[in-house]
Amino acid sequence: MSNENKSIHEFDFSLICEYFSSVERQGPGSAETTIKALSFVEGLTDKSLIADLGCGTGGQTITLAQHTPGQITGIDLFPDFINQFNSNAEHFNLQDRVKGIIGSMDELPFRNEELDLIWSEGAIYNIGFEYGLNLWRPVLKKGGYIAVSEVSWFTDERPAEIDDFWMDAYPEINTIPNKLAQMQKAGYIPIACFCIPENCWIEHFYMPQVEAQEDFLRKYKGNQAAEELIANQRHEQQLYYKYKDFYGYAFYIGKKI
Repeated sequence: MSNENKSIHEFDFSLICEYFSSVERQGPGSAETTIKALSFVEGLTDKSLIADLGCGTGGQTITLAQHTPGQITGIDLFPDFINQFNSNAEHFNLQDRVKGIIGSMDELPFRNEELDLIWSEGAIYNIGFEYGLNLWRPVLKKGGYIAVSEVSWFTDERPAEIDDFWMDAYPEINTIPNKLAQMQKAGYIPIACFCIPENCWIEHFYMPQVEAQEDFLRKYKGNQAAEELIANQRHEQQLYYKYKDFYGYAFYIGKKI
């Protein structure tokens, strides 16, 4: 496999964390998309307990907190992300309602049926969509909601280049109807599903990385691992521009039966 075709998981986690800490979003999305997904969730109150799993530095978490009541716990594996997450919460004066903790999304610190809402934007792929839906279900109250964004095929067939790329990077990628069937099988009523718009990738994810990449390469000039990481990100971006009609992120909102 050529360097530019490496999976993101093959790179040093400390480099990945440092690089993505320099941008507001660690994956495609936008405040508008978060708000739209939240509009399908009903019944939240000041006493509601919400978890944002794989929260990163908390861009979407801040949006959640600004548009819904309740206590929000962000969980991420990387300490640097969580430190920035909590700094962001303080910056927006949300520290009394929003707290980030270091942890793994496959070892949640919640009791059974404790949560009213589970949120996860662009992160469930770390443990797999179907596995994550089943694993997280016990800590969600009956009638509670789950909202996740997940890379998905828009078509049943696609060019070999992009199919090979995603089958290597994330073999569980699937079509939207199949993802909805997995959600239903896991014990949720699919409430809504929508594709996030292209600007979530281009304006909110890829464009902010341009300056960050140049800064990163200057800092790590001559560092092969850093250079390969940036080459990988640029390759992924090129593939998106070339094949965005065939795949993207979809938001899936479900209600626990």
